Amino acid sequence: MNLLDLGLRPGEKARFRRRGNERWKEATIVRLERDGSIGLRDEKGASRAVPLELVEVRALGPRGGRGWEPVATRANRVEQLDLF
Repeated sequence: MNLLDLGLRPGEKARFRRRGNERWKEATIVRLERDGSIGLRDEKGASRAVPLELVEVRALGPRGGRGWEPVATRANRVEQLDLF
């Protein structure tokens, strides 16, 4: 499995939090870790390995507005692949 299988791309904007009561921290997606977690680079340049359930990625809403979408939701959705 790789990032593309989850509907993600390296360099894509994401946010994460370690616990449910923490503030969201923005990061950039880097890779898929061996244990299945997402490898992120936070705003300070530190590497993080965060479980899928605690990561959200940038998404466009139905009317074109920007928002956040859980990675698990994106991974379960079928997407049309790019032709080129």
